[in-house]
Amino acid sequence: MIKNTIRILVIEDEEFDVRRIINTIKPYSQIKIVDIVSSGADAVNLVAQKKNSYDVVIMDFQIAGGIMGEDLISKIKTINPLLQIIVVTKMTIHQTDFDFADRLIKAGAYWFCTKYPGDIESYIYQPTDFILSIVNAYEKKELASDNLNTKRKLDKSVQDILDKKKIIGVSSVIQTLKEQIQQFSETNASVLIYGKSGTGKELVAMNIHYLSSRNLENFVPINCGSIPRGLIESELFGFEKGSFTGAQENRAGLFERANGGTIFLDEVSEFPLAAQSKLLRVLQEGQIDKIGRRKSYEVDVRVISATNKNLEKMVQDKEFREDLFYRLNVLQIYVPSLEERKEDIPVLVEHYLDLYSREMGRTAPEFGEGALQILADYHWPGNVRQLQNVVQRMLFLSKDRISRDNVVNAIGMKMDFSDQRQLYQFDRENIKPLKEIERQFRKAYISFVRGLSKTDAEAAQKLDLAPPNYFRISKELGLK
Repeated sequence: MIKNTIRILVIEDEEFDVRRIINTIKPYSQIKIVDIVSSGADAVNLVAQKKNSYDVVIMDFQIAGGIMGEDLISKIKTINPLLQIIVVTKMTIHQTDFDFADRLIKAGAYWFCTKYPGDIESYIYQPTDFILSIVNAYEKKELASDNLNTKRKLDKSVQDILDKKKIIGVSSVIQTLKEQIQQFSETNASVLIYGKSGTGKELVAMNIHYLSSRNLENFVPINCGSIPRGLIESELFGFEKGSFTGAQENRAGLFERANGGTIFLDEVSEFPLAAQSKLLRVLQEGQIDKIGRRKSYEVDVRVISATNKNLEKMVQDKEFREDLFYRLNVLQIYVPSLEERKEDIPVLVEHYLDLYSREMGRTAPEFGEGALQILADYHWPGNVRQLQNVVQRMLFLSKDRISRDNVVNAIGMKMDFSDQRQLYQFDRENIKPLKEIERQFRKAYISFVRGLSKTDAEAAQKLDLAPPNYFRISKELGLK
């Protein structure tokens, strides 16, 4: 049932036919003729001026005013693609004239009919069919409108993600990186991202995904070094109920969850040699072998991988399959270290200072004399990840102003657990729950250790955590 009024624009140059259209529509109160024009040019101008005033257009095929037929249909649809157009004509045609129908549909018409009904004096075409076509055209317009609104919301969500995950920097190497990301996002080829630890390889992978045609599908990251080697196959490819002891239900693997989207294999150099053949099969055939399932499961997944190791040397040392390396390394992208983009350091510091200050509910402090220069001159072995950690520590160590000593202590992380007052500047007017302070400390310390480690696995070992626990805690703290 139609809840709203169906608004009609009539394009007809013969008064007799206008009267017949009015007579046909008159008994139906939910259908309202908003405007009537007698030329194609006037119709185009009216649709342009009153874009959202009509739902359905009823037009004569051979209309006066210079613009007519398929040309008029195309111009109206260009102005408002949601408008549904019903064509009426005196041309000697039949409903089975497929060539004429095809031309109208290609131009953008919804339906067409001839003007000659049984009662030529009163009504246009067959009244019941004519009204039904208007109702159906309106419902199609509403459905198209809903789909467009949904797409706009999804596009906005994607844009919000890109805004939050944007790559910060003004250096020439970062501009080149951004150009490569845009170029690689336009293909479905596998990408291998190289770069030192902490440079932002996952950020690059996310940007490639969310700029691609797969951006409305899942982006599934996995750290190959954080999963026990004996479980990596079941995590990636899933398993069927009863396939092994403890398999009490069917479980979708990460490739299955990423179907239609992108999977990001971080630290791919840690992928067990014994399981590499199955990963190769996914890349070659688009099929996964689920544990306990007799038939292969087809998936459409783009694979982006990253490493801070020399995979070519690992291939030479028989530690990584050569055929898998070439499948992963179709496109290659290098993420520069902070040492290679010194001019980006002040920009990054300002960005993270504002970001973390907002998270902590405080105003970003200013830098004292020479404090920012220390950050600009530092060599940053842990790259952007270490810089993020240092900025967080500077906020803990300072209040309204960041001094040179604050910066030196933040970079060196000179922790004196006997004097916590040096670490935190507590606000008497803003007492926070203990859990929140503990969370901030855990986040800062885990970030600090990760900045001094080459891999997640190394950081987990230093913290005396099992890799899966380290990955889970890091994710809970927003570090992943």
